[in-house]
Amino acid sequence: MKAVVFDKELKLVDNYEKPVPKEGEALVRVTLAGICNTDYEITKGYMGYVGVLGHEAVGIVEDVNSDDKSLIGKRVVPEISYGCKDPNCEWCAKKNYRHCPNRHTLGIWRKDGVFAQYFTMPVEVLFEVPDNVPDEQAVFVEPLAAALEINEQLHIKPMDKVIVLGDGKLGLITALALNAQNLDVTLVGKHQNKLDIAKAQGVKTSLLQDFPIEKKYDVVVEATGSVNGFETSLALTKPRGVLVLKSTVAASKEFNLAPIVIDEITVLGSRCGQFPPALRLLQSEKVDFSPLISGVYPVDKAIEGFEKNKEKDTLKVLIKF
Repeated sequence: MKAVVFDKELKLVDNYEKPVPKEGEALVRVTLAGICNTDYEITKGYMGYVGVLGHEAVGIVEDVNSDDKSLIGKRVVPEISYGCKDPNCEWCAKKNYRHCPNRHTLGIWRKDGVFAQYFTMPVEVLFEVPDNVPDEQAVFVEPLAAALEINEQLHIKPMDKVIVLGDGKLGLITALALNAQNLDVTLVGKHQNKLDIAKAQGVKTSLLQDFPIEKKYDVVVEATGSVNGFETSLALTKPRGVLVLKSTVAASKEFNLAPIVIDEITVLGSRCGQFPPALRLLQSEKVDFSPLISGVYPVDKAIEGFEKNKEKDTLKVLIKF
């Protein structure tokens, strides 16, 4: 089968071995997959991963290695991780596989990913896509679930004022997701064309250069991944407010954490989320991610898609199988 593989270099392989589902697993034929910045970081050495890349996909179940064959023929999306299933594992017992210390993660850690014609995953981490949700929307389920993780971790009150800082993919998806829940959210960024995507769907927006930096916001979501973004987020969070870190910040300089203590700010790390709430939101048609699609490439031109993903103005590049 065709697959996009990273092994010291990124390459398209025409004869990669088709996976065989283990007991309790399903074989999924990929129809559409999305390139994530994590995929790009892996090509620079992140996690030391070797194998098929990709963790955002939609596909059709073709086979299931279990007595229950009900998923065959269904359109599904995969959560990115599955756990060890040890009965003594507290994370697996709660179905919170993304924190299992012995987890496998699609295209990132110990598990071939979705940039291939086929992949396998345990049936318990495959979720059926509603009929009214097209592939081009369903492929955003993973980052949308990550945005909605904020709501799982934190009760945002109806009167709270929320800022999302950063207008890349992560910031846009987070702002759209929070706005769809009728929260008072403002997206702040540096690129008017990206802010306009959110503005067109009812999100309040502002260019950073025009936005007053005042400590008056109940919840601030940092989605820039930069030290400057972290410092600005901290400067926007009011005393006893919550600073949500949606991106990993690699510190290249010293920064002052004293305001966290002085203002008694709660810092909340937020990563992956559960798929059912994300699928329900997509089914409601309250969000539209099609404006984020910067290009769709057939699998034979997947490497060109990766090059497109590197461009500054690119938001989401998809690979079609």
